[in-house]
Amino acid sequence: MDPMTDRALSFDAVAGQYDAARPGYPPVLFDAVEELSGRPLRGSRVVDIGAGTGIATRLLRERGADVTAVEPGPGMAAQLRRTLPDTPLVRAFGDALPIADASADLVTYAQSWHWTDPARSVPEALRVLRPGGALALWWNVADLAVPWVAAQEGRLHLVAGAGAHSSDGRRAGSLLDDLPTVRRELRWTRTVPLDTHLANLGSHSLFRVLGDDATEACLADERVELLKVFPTGLVEEAYVVELSVTIRPSASSVVQGPSSRA
Repeated sequence: MDPMTDRALSFDAVAGQYDAARPGYPPVLFDAVEELSGRPLRGSRVVDIGAGTGIATRLLRERGADVTAVEPGPGMAAQLRRTLPDTPLVRAFGDALPIADASADLVTYAQSWHWTDPARSVPEALRVLRPGGALALWWNVADLAVPWVAAQEGRLHLVAGAGAHSSDGRRAGSLLDDLPTVRRELRWTRTVPLDTHLANLGSHSLFRVLGDDATEACLADERVELLKVFPTGLVEEAYVVELSVTIRPSASSVVQGPSSRA
C-alpha cells in the first residue's frame, strides 16, 4: 500500500469524530452543481466516491438523488452504514470502480479527489458517466481572507509544515484541462462550539499522521488562542467551497479507461 493510500485510510481511526465534527456543505453548492451540470439532482443517478461517513451522500439524497456511495475505508464505511443504512455502498477506490459503463448521471468527489491518481480516476469517472453526464469535485477550504483563520493557518504551518485547514484540498488535475470544465468558488460560514472546531481540526489527515501527543499539544494551544478571539466559546468557521464540474463528452471522444465492470 502506498503512502497516499495509507494516509487516506488513516481517517478510519476517527470515523465517528469525523462524522460529528466535519462541516457539511451549503445549499448553494448543490444549486451550483445542478446549474453547471445542466440537470436537477432529483431523480439523477449519482455515484459519490470517497463518501467517507456519508456527509455529502446524505445531502445529495436530501435533494432527491439516487445515490450509490463508494468508500474504501472499513471504519468510514461502517459509520456510513449506521447513518444511512438504506444507501447502496460499494467498497472501492476511485481509481478502479466496480460500476457499470455509462450508468451514472453524476459522479461526485467531496473532499476526496486528491486521494486518487488522476491518470486512472479521470478515465474511470468518464467510463461510469453517461454521455453528457458530469463529474463534480469539491472541497471545503478555510477562507484565509478571514484574519483569525489566516492566523491559525500560520500556527498550524509551524507545527505540521502545512495547515490542517488546506491539507486535504488539492485541485482538479491537469487531465481535466482538455475537457469542458467550469470552476466556481462559494463562500459560507457555520458557527460551532469550540470543542467541535478542535475535533474538526483533529480529524484532518495531517493530525492523523502527526501523532497523538503532538496533536494534543497543538489543539491545546489552539484552544487558548481561539478563546482570545471567541470568548463565548462559539467559533464562526469560514469556508470557501471550491467546485469543479466537468461534462463527459460524446462516446467517440471519451478517454479510454479499464474495461467495463458489472
